[in-house]
Amino acid sequence: MFIYNPKDWWKLIFYFHKADTFRKLLPAMAGVMIYTFFISYLENEVFHFMPLKNPLAIHSLVGFVLSLLLVFRTNTSYDRWWEGRKIWGSFTNNSRNLALKLNAFLPEKHESREIFRILIGNYIHMVKDHLRENINHKYLEFVAKYDEGFYLNYKHIPNRIGQAIYLEINRLYKLGIINGEQLLILNNELSSFSDNLGACERIRNTSIPSSYNIFIKKMIFLYVFTMPLGFVLEFKYWAAPIVTLVFYAFAGIEMIAEEIEDPFGTDNNDLQLDSIVKNIKANLIEIFKN
Repeated sequence: MFIYNPKDWWKLIFYFHKADTFRKLLPAMAGVMIYTFFISYLENEVFHFMPLKNPLAIHSLVGFVLSLLLVFRTNTSYDRWWEGRKIWGSFTNNSRNLALKLNAFLPEKHESREIFRILIGNYIHMVKDHLRENINHKYLEFVAKYDEGFYLNYKHIPNRIGQAIYLEINRLYKLGIINGEQLLILNNELSSFSDNLGACERIRNTSIPSSYNIFIKKMIFLYVFTMPLGFVLEFKYWAAPIVTLVFYAFAGIEMIAEEIEDPFGTDNNDLQLDSIVKNIKANLIEIFKN
């Protein structure tokens, strides 16, 4: 995720040339500018069509409708991004709450303290990697009977770690180290882990309906590539940079929406999951150190 100061106007204004959307759209923008310049040349130097009455009227109307579609598209993607951020905020809070309760319930210097620190940290880390479809066992910490063999041949590693946490808590309950009331107190945080993971998987696995997505792209294409036919009559050769700028605005908004609709990746505008996981692990070490 790109970290920036939202109050630094001048730096952000002149940062556009390094932005991902500009770099990705640069070849298409060059093509739009050449295409518009070619249409301008044909109109101004070759054919000299009779000027149309109000040549921009239709594009103004279509542009307004397209803008509404892009607003809805962006809002839908941002809702997914923001929901993902709230879910990971819940991961942070619930891991802290579970650690704080276990820290209070378990005897000092009990071996389960280290087991739970490692298991909770493993769970959060593997959820991040699972959402990125990049599970790697080398990032797992092994402790007690929850060694490498415990995770072998399991595809859904977060579920396996969640199972380990439940098994460990159940073991402590049978040994009488935690009682029934404490078990009920811990249940909310334990359940929330699975609920949060399921919510993240719902966001990742549910894409924007393809017909809606395709329709917007077609509308942007038709709108931009018919713009020169009206704009060259009004603006002559200036139509080339004007149409290119309009294309950059519309296509850039669509690209941003595409990027943030899956907030768990590694793009500039995705959630800063690496930092969140690192902070959670640091919190767990501090809580269980006593």
